[in-house]
Amino acid sequence: MELIVLGCSGSAPSPDSPSSGYILRSGDSRLVIDLGNGTLGPLQRWVDPYDVDALFLTHLHPDHCADFAPLDVYRRFRPNQPYDPKQQRLPVYAPPEAPSRLAALYAPSSEQLGDPDLSDIFDFRPPPVDPVTIGAFEVRAVPMDHLCPTWGLRIEADGRVFAFTGDTGPCDGIGKLAAGADVLLSEASWLDSPDQPSGMHLSGKQAGEAASAAGVGRLLLTHYSPWTDQQALAREAAEAYDGPVKVVQAGDTHLI
Repeated sequence: MELIVLGCSGSAPSPDSPSSGYILRSGDSRLVIDLGNGTLGPLQRWVDPYDVDALFLTHLHPDHCADFAPLDVYRRFRPNQPYDPKQQRLPVYAPPEAPSRLAALYAPSSEQLGDPDLSDIFDFRPPPVDPVTIGAFEVRAVPMDHLCPTWGLRIEADGRVFAFTGDTGPCDGIGKLAAGADVLLSEASWLDSPDQPSGMHLSGKQAGEAASAAGVGRLLLTHYSPWTDQQALAREAAEAYDGPVKVVQAGDTHLI
């Protein structure tokens, strides 16, 4: 199983990275997790959007789903399509409001909002709280603690376990999805401070504490804000977790 980082910038793109987006691949199976601002471009370097087996949107903040609109254009209007996307709809696992919210994102005006029926080429499904098998992967979604309905993901393939927090503050769900995982990809949006609001994001220290409590094999930090000191973030995490820690960068690949 391999993780490809399309983008890792939290809240907004940075000069060096699009917003959140990742590919997981195992053999011929390809999953895309989140598709934030600017991620569709680098996605095409790694996989044809027609060859993706499923898209997972952890939640509906723009930095995790904004490039769904250009994905729709790509799959709907590209010449010489390898297949009819209406006959082979892309499964999209996303929060319940995704069909209407993403239609509003796609529509250029309120007048045209009634026209888009994105379900003609996308098969919208709820987050899989019960495990689902997609190609080589088994995927389970776990609710997280954020400003809107949000899910983390626990994904198994090749005898390995990958866990992704999505966006979250400290919560029991992190332990459920990350327990014994080989790799935890954890959001770490800011440096630790008592002034940070609860129920939004993790600090580097909190990500390290979660990794330690879950007994994960390796910790990858992502979703850091453009203004966050990455080295300080890694130091915080390493003080709370004694395993390997790395701050991911756009374009990285990581074997799980």
